[in-house]
Amino acid sequence: MSQSNALRRSEAYAEPATQDFSIRPLAAVTGAEIVGIDLSRELAPADFAKVHRAHLDHHLLVFRDQRITPQQHIDFSRRFGRLMIHVLHQFHLPGHPEILIVSNIVEDGKPIGLGDAGKYWHSDISYKELPSLGSLLHAQELPSQGGDTLFADMHVAYDTLPAALRDAIEGKRAVHSYLAKYGQLQKEGAWRPNLSAQQVAQVQEVVHPVVRTHPETGRRALFVSEGFTTRIVGLPDDESRQILHELFAHSIRPEHIYRHQWQPQDLVFWDNRSLIHLAGGTPDHLRRKLYRTTIEGDTPF
Repeated sequence: MSQSNALRRSEAYAEPATQDFSIRPLAAVTGAEIVGIDLSRELAPADFAKVHRAHLDHHLLVFRDQRITPQQHIDFSRRFGRLMIHVLHQFHLPGHPEILIVSNIVEDGKPIGLGDAGKYWHSDISYKELPSLGSLLHAQELPSQGGDTLFADMHVAYDTLPAALRDAIEGKRAVHSYLAKYGQLQKEGAWRPNLSAQQVAQVQEVVHPVVRTHPETGRRALFVSEGFTTRIVGLPDDESRQILHELFAHSIRPEHIYRHQWQPQDLVFWDNRSLIHLAGGTPDHLRRKLYRTTIEGDTPF
C-alpha cells in the first residue's frame, strides 16, 4: 500500500475529535447541565464515556441549544442502546418512527402529536417486559408560559421511606399497564386515539419489582407510578391501593423533585430506571412541540 493510500485510509477511520465540555450539577436533588458540547458532532469515545458516567451519576442531563436534526437525535440516542418504537404510531415523526412527537398542536383538525403525554407521574414504557433505560426529549417549539417538566428522584424516595412502608414492600411485585389511565385520558381530552387490536396486543400487562436495583450503579429505587402501576401482586385490593397511594405520595414530595423550565433547543436525557416525571401543563392556546426517543433497558430486578 502506498503511503498516500495508507494516509487516506487512516484519515477515513480517524476517531472524532474530543470536545471541551464541563458538567455542572443543578441546584436540585437530581440533574446536571452539560456545558460546551455539540451533539451535532459525533462524540469521541472518551467524551461519550464522560457523558455516560454523568448520566449515571446525576440521572438527568440537560444539553442546551442543541441544533440537531432528527437523525442526529436518533444517532446519539442509539449509542446507549436499542431504540423503542412507541405503540401510538399515529404520532411518529414521518420518516423517523423512532421519534414520538409530543405536542398540543392541531393541524387540519387533527393532533400532530401526543398532547397529553405525561399528564400523570410515570416512568416511560414501564409497561413492557424490557422497560426503558432512558428518554431524550428535544425542544422544537416552546410556549411563552407553562410547559415545564417535573422529575422525581426514586432513589431518594426509596432511601427516605418510613421503615414500616419499606418493610411492607420488601420483595413485592406490581402490575404495570399502559391502559391504566388510557380510558380516563380519552374522556379528559381529544389526544388519545382508539387502539387497534394490534396495538392492544403490544401493551399487555407486565409485572415488575416494586423496588428495583439499578443495573449499572447497584442503587435501589422505587419502581411504581400513578400513571402505569395498577396493583401489588398478592395483596388484597384495599391493602394494595393503600400502599400504592402512600408510595405515590411519598415519591413526589417537593424535596425529591427537579422542575425543568425549557429553553429553545434543549435536549434533556433522563434515566427511567431512576426517575419518574410529569408534564407541568401548557395553556391550550400556546403551541408546544418536542421530539422524544426512548432507549430500551433490561429486565428489572
